[in-house]
Amino acid sequence: MQTRILGNSGLRVSALGLGCMGLSHAYGTAPQVSDGVALLHAAVERGVTFFDTAEVYGPFRNEELLGKALAPYRDQVVIATKFGFKEANADLGLDSRPENIRAVCEASLQRLRTDRIDLFYQHRVDPNVPIEDVAGTVKDLIGEGKVKHFGLSEAGETSIRRAHAVQPVAALQSEYSLWWREPEQSVLPVLEELGIGFVPFSPLGRGFLTGAITADTEFAPTDFRSSLPRFAVEARRANQALVEAIGAIAAARQATPAQVALAWLLARKPWIVPIPGTTKLHRLEENLAAAELTLHEADLQQIAAALDGIAIVGDRYNAERQKQVTR
Repeated sequence: MQTRILGNSGLRVSALGLGCMGLSHAYGTAPQVSDGVALLHAAVERGVTFFDTAEVYGPFRNEELLGKALAPYRDQVVIATKFGFKEANADLGLDSRPENIRAVCEASLQRLRTDRIDLFYQHRVDPNVPIEDVAGTVKDLIGEGKVKHFGLSEAGETSIRRAHAVQPVAALQSEYSLWWREPEQSVLPVLEELGIGFVPFSPLGRGFLTGAITADTEFAPTDFRSSLPRFAVEARRANQALVEAIGAIAAARQATPAQVALAWLLARKPWIVPIPGTTKLHRLEENLAAAELTLHEADLQQIAAALDGIAIVGDRYNAERQKQVTR
């Protein structure tokens, strides 16, 4: 597995990380703990060193899973987790008060069975807490050796600049993929200017860009995609045009749509590290193979033409979730 450094932070990770949320949260029935442990071990064995979790995933169960699975490999891997929701519940709103950040840090350390958090993200910008106070609290935790690097998730340019002035931000995590390119407008330029790495979550469009989801796919009530406008039946039917376009490029390169989608992200900037998630070993292996797929200039031009000619239908979040994305 190739490696990359997240901006100017010196934090070196595998070129593709693993988003672990789906192993215990959000996408319907979660796999058994033993199966989750096996998948995490398989990822390490295949060269993945970057694992993403959060207290809110479960809640708590995802961190506990990573703590159990990664303990034997602790010095070989980079673990990122997050703070910022009230009582680890996204439905209750935001809470980035310094005392909550500290409490989450201590609890996450216990669940992760470690003495340090490699990358500690603010999960969402809290408009009720100055970002300088957030950055200052994490700076203190770094000084105490409990945290190694500071990250932000879904933050906009102003928040990034203000936080970075207090404590250098190692990485920003936001959704970015072939069907959600908003970060290109203002976020990517400021990250490049400041030397901050970028970690795209949902780089496969929550599974849609793999081609495995169609207008006929039925989601379980516990699968949060069932509440997302972009996954409404009519939106999926309209957005199939993008999957078909990417599929044609993939076929010509003897690759899969997922591999093309990930290779496209890797080609954008050398400091971009996508974190696709999966619960299946064959999907893990498929995704990791994308790191070996180099898209030619003709491929990138063909993708650009397809993106210019296809209008994506549906908002990515419902109104309630969108309120928590502060730009």
